[in-house]
Amino acid sequence: MSWFSLPHRARVEDALRLGADEVVNSKNEDEMQKHLNSFHFILDTVSAKHDINAYLLLLRRDGNLTQVGVPPEPLLLPVSSLIFGRRSLSGSLIGGIKETQEMLDFCGKHNVTADIELIPIQNINEAYDRLVKSDVKYRFVIDMASLKQS
Repeated sequence: MSWFSLPHRARVEDALRLGADEVVNSKNEDEMQKHLNSFHFILDTVSAKHDINAYLLLLRRDGNLTQVGVPPEPLLLPVSSLIFGRRSLSGSLIGGIKETQEMLDFCGKHNVTADIELIPIQNINEAYDRLVKSDVKYRFVIDMASLKQS
């Protein structure tokens, strides 16, 4: 089952269990209004067309939104949301070793965890088929020890 097909309540429960202090439903106008100008940083992982301005407005002065999802079409970017809030927008494909270590240290310090499905390399084709069918809740992680068994 894909994350997006989970009921909202299940996603909220999972986020809280994995270390979130609070969950903001971007489809709930009241929740979005409550958090205007409040975030230092937003990591946007959405790979579908979406209103990026709604997220930019959640950033406080000097806040940053980093886009890592790759939507199929260009996003409409109202520059005024950046200029008037002194906000910034960046993108990243992957971090280097230093950034990865900082992220892992942060997660360890703040008890941020993740749910994964560990698979042996021998099941990579099955994992791909499940990925295509959206039959993955979070992420597949390949057990590198299984390479020795090939």
